[in-house]
Order: sequence, then structure tokens, then C-alpha cells
Amino acid sequence: MSGQGMSGQGISGLGMNGLVLGIDAGNTKTIALIADTSGTVRGWGRAGRSNIYVQPARALAALETAASQARERAGLDDSPLSALTLSAAGADWPEDFEELNAALRRWGWAKCVEVVNDALGALRAGSLRGLGVTVVCGTSAGIAARHPGGATWHSSYWQEPEGADQLAQKTLRAVYRAELGIDPPTTLTQPVLEFFGRPDVESLLHALTGRNRCPRVMGRLARVLLDEASTGDPTSLRIVLDHGASLGEYALAAARKVGLDGDYLLTTSGGVMRHQSPILRDALLARVREAHPQVRWQASHHEPVFGALLLALEATGVNVNETVFRRLEETCPDDALFLT
Repeated sequence: MSGQGMSGQGISGLGMNGLVLGIDAGNTKTIALIADTSGTVRGWGRAGRSNIYVQPARALAALETAASQARERAGLDDSPLSALTLSAAGADWPEDFEELNAALRRWGWAKCVEVVNDALGALRAGSLRGLGVTVVCGTSAGIAARHPGGATWHSSYWQEPEGADQLAQKTLRAVYRAELGIDPPTTLTQPVLEFFGRPDVESLLHALTGRNRCPRVMGRLARVLLDEASTGDPTSLRIVLDHGASLGEYALAAARKVGLDGDYLLTTSGGVMRHQSPILRDALLARVREAHPQVRWQASHHEPVFGALLLALEATGVNVNETVFRRLEETCPDDALFLT
């Protein structure tokens, strides 16, 4: 959505403490990091999900909690920081940016504030220059692109192939169809039953659709699907290959939107993309390279919150070079902070 990927107050009147705050507000967790202009991380915080489309009040409360923890760990008082970038799931339409910016201005955490869609934050985290296309596939999915000339685009509600939650639904559908004999048997059936602790497919269907059904964390079922695809189960392979190719179609659309073709970098991130099996990623790349054979791939260098932090540093005039980038890596909190 070019033209609505960023919103800020400008860089005049920046705080003088040389510290910036980056926040990644996601569908499963919210992470906040504070760093100085050398790239040294000084404080961090974590809270629950913070998508304003789901529970607006809880989303804003999660932002406050994560930022407060980061300030406390950094030993800071209430003085405004130099800059803040919020990379947010749910930052999609102009009114979303207005609401989030209004909250940031009300809290007064920084002199310079900026809100971007979380896919753009992930793109900035993916590589030193933060250019090209990124495909994020975690609980949900998002795609963003940035041209060297500055044009940006993110998929937002254009996005059709989603992440783990959608893959889980496709997995269940495959098991149900196999049980009815509509499709051939699949090795998905037994691990899916074990996942839910059910003796047979009918009791599983009942548990998930009956009037007294309990909420389930469905996204973790995507791991079962990817595991079975890696063993060669035809049903699982078909689902994963089709999904990867569909993600590739949308990656190509993102590239077209900002005028990228030929040789550019494609990065991937998110829990689904980090699975040990490369089948989904390879299907994505194969589709992209049908149109753009010179495209280069790498896994994202950093967690998405680092994209928000890098954007905040750039807002203060910091040149994010190799030294700054590596300093962030060296002072990054333990991986446990980011586990879903």
C-alpha cells in the first residue's frame, strides 16, 4: 500500500539522549528494544499480542507494557528518547496509522515517532540495506518490498496465502477428506490425532466444531504438515508446494508494485519459514525465479523488531553500516525473548 506505509512527526526537536526505541507489535507477541546510536541494545521488554484489529485496548496496553519493561531494564527515567519506530500488525489503512500515532504522541515516549506496517519492519531487519522483497510467514503472513529509489509497498489485506493458522486449516481439511474417502489416505491423520489427543477423526471433528468446543492454538499444527511433507506424504507435499507457489505469486506482485525486476534480494522470516524442511521456501523461490531468475535469497538476519530499531536509528541520522548492524547482533537479548 504505497503512500501509507509510514507516518511520523519529522526529525526536528529530537531528544538529546542518543537512545532510540523500536517496537514490533505482532499477532502473537510484542517486543520492544532500546539501543544507543552505536547499535548497542540497552533494554528490552516483551508483552502479549498487540493487533488493534483484534482487541484495541489490549493491543495498546501491550505496547505500554513492552516499552515500560525496556525503559526499566535500560535504567531510564521518563525523558523522551530521540526516536521511536513502531512496526505493527494492524497498521494497514490511514485510520490505523492515525490511531497508533495518536497513542504514541499521547504517551510522549520520543520526540520523533514513526509507524510502519510490520512487513516493512521485517523487510528492514532482513539485510544490511533493507531493500528488495521480504516474505514473512509466521502465525499469519505478510509481504513487503522496497526499491532502492525509496518506493515501498506492503501486502496487508491484499494478502491471500497466509501463515500457520491457514496451513493448520488446510491440514485439517485434508484429514477430513481422507477420512471420507474423497481423497487418498494421508500420513497426516495419525500425527494430527496425536496432536489433539483424539482417538479418531470423527471425535476430532466433534471436539473442534461442537457447541462446547474449547479454543485451540491451531497454528502449531503447521509443523505437523511440514514434517509430513518432508517425509514425502503426497497430500502434505501438495499443500505445502501449492502454498509456497502462492506466496511466490504475491512476492512477485510486491516486486512489481515498487518496480523491482531482475537482480534483487528476497528474504524470508517467521516461524513457518524457519522449519527445518526447505520445501515451502523452495516452492516460493521457484515461482519467483520463473519470472526473475536472478533473484537472490537469504534468511532474515534479525528478528522483526530489529527492523523497527534500525528505522528509528536512521530517523536520527545514523548511518546503519556493517559496524552498527553487527553491534546489534552482538548485544541482542537471548533467543528466549523471541520464542513464540
